[in-house]
Parts: sequence; C-alpha cells; structure tokens
Amino acid sequence: MFKTFATLPQMFAAFPTEQSAIDHLTAIRWASGKFCPLCGNADEKKIGTLTGTNTHKCYSCRKRFSIKVGTIFQDTKLPLRTWFAAIWMITNHPKGIASTTLASDLGITQKTAWFVLHRLRHAARTDSFNAPLSGEVEVDETFVGGKESNKHAAKKDSTQKGHGIERKTIVMGLVERGGEVRAGVIDNARSGTLRHIVGQNVAKGSKVYTDEWGGYNDLRHDYDHQRVSHRKGEYVRGDVTTNAVESIWALFKRQYIGTHHWISPKHMDAYLNEMTYRLNRRALDKGARVNALLAQIEGPMPYKALVA
Repeated sequence: MFKTFATLPQMFAAFPTEQSAIDHLTAIRWASGKFCPLCGNADEKKIGTLTGTNTHKCYSCRKRFSIKVGTIFQDTKLPLRTWFAAIWMITNHPKGIASTTLASDLGITQKTAWFVLHRLRHAARTDSFNAPLSGEVEVDETFVGGKESNKHAAKKDSTQKGHGIERKTIVMGLVERGGEVRAGVIDNARSGTLRHIVGQNVAKGSKVYTDEWGGYNDLRHDYDHQRVSHRKGEYVRGDVTTNAVESIWALFKRQYIGTHHWISPKHMDAYLNEMTYRLNRRALDKGARVNALLAQIEGPMPYKALVA
C-alpha cells in the first residue's frame, strides 16, 4: 500500500531514509506489475533484483537498470527525498513556486532547481487521449506577456502600441463545469484554429459558452453555442457565462506576475501544464497529489532537450 501524508513534516517522517523513498517509488511505478523500461518486457519472472542492491536485471534483454530509468528521475544526482519535497511544493502551492525559492528551500543551485521544476512540469502534462470534455464547457483565450511600456528601453519595440498584443503569447482554456480544466498555447485566435482545438477537446453536442469574439462563430455547427457580450457589459445571463475560465486566467496571471515574473513563450505550455495539474486534482488531499504525480513520471527529460 502507498504511504499517505497530509503535511510536509509527515512526508519526511514517512520517508526517513533514501531507501524508503526508493521503495515508495518502486511500489507506485510497478503497481500493475514489474516491467523493463529498456526493452518493455513485462514478464515478472524475467525481472530480478540483485541481492542487497537497488539494481534490477531483465533476463530478456540482459541489461541492468534502476527504478529511475525511463523516468524524469533518470540520471539525477539528487536524492529522491529531495525530489519528493519539490513535488510537494509544486503540487500544493496554488501559484507554483519559483526556482530561486525552491533552490533556497532545498539547498540546491537555482539552475538545478529550474531543471527539477521543468522535469516535474513535463510529468504533469495532460495526456492527449483523455476523455473529451462534455456537458457545459466554457472556452476563452487570452494574451499573456508584459506591457510594452513596462519593458526596459533596450527591449522595447517601437512599432508596438499600447499593450503590444502582437508580441504576447496567446493561450486558450477550456473548463468543463464540475470537471477538468485544459489549457495551452495556440498560434492564433482565428476561427479555424479555435474550432479545431474545441473539436479535439469537447464532445460534439455539448453546450459551449464563449464571449462574443468572432473566431467562435463556427462552433454553432457542432455545439449548442451560447455567448455573452463583454463589450455590452454582459458577463452573466442565466447559465451563460465564461466566469469560470476567466478565473483560471486570473490565477495563471497571478502565478506569472507574482511568482515567476516572466515566462518565455517556449516554456509557456509547461507552466500551463503545472497549473492545470493542480486544478484537476484539487479534490485530492495533499499527499494524494504527490502520489498522483509520481504515477505519471514516465519519459526522461534530458537537460539538452529542455534548452534546445
């Protein structure tokens, strides 16, 4: 049975040694049975553990491996207990945690902390094969990025006016009322793009609520599409509103401004993954959120791939 814990001190008490953390990760990763991360062999009879070690051997491909191979922990030099602390912080702080703060709290360098957080964001990504949203779904897009007037003189673009929308990142969010949140970067807010994203994520025939942006006009062909007109000062009309998805943007922008101060467009999706991971597991207790992330750590994330 997986260990549970409600506070950070309880988590450290549950894992007093590095071996206890390794055992916990092994129990979670092999919950459905042993397998070899190198060749995919799932015959438990052909996977053994070398006596007195944490090294396993697959008698199908004849190779040795640790429980970290094939995960975001692969090649890490940090103890798993340190990783567990980082997972606790990123899954339970409502607005995330800055790499500088994590570095200070864990006694590691800022560069290492940044890499740790991005590996965890990689693990937190939403699987594309998740069931589509349905029922009542709110959809909205927003622009993320600093105002042109607030930038250093050397970084200002003289061709941009006002908020400099052309240089901001466009993100799109979908919220099923009483269900999941999904969000990601989009190339543009044109009709074809918006309809494609909604079509990928929302079951046809669902009720879809948006604002008056013309890019949503084509949704009427596949959905019960209803909208509110913000230009006319309308934000709620009966059940028709986009307040839920707009509250997600308010939370994300507080995370952007208050915690990270700046996010590069290249990594914007990763930070959105982190936010939606927390929101989609808000009903779980704190320890369960840690275990849930440990259950989806497959896929290494080398530093070179991250900064490429």
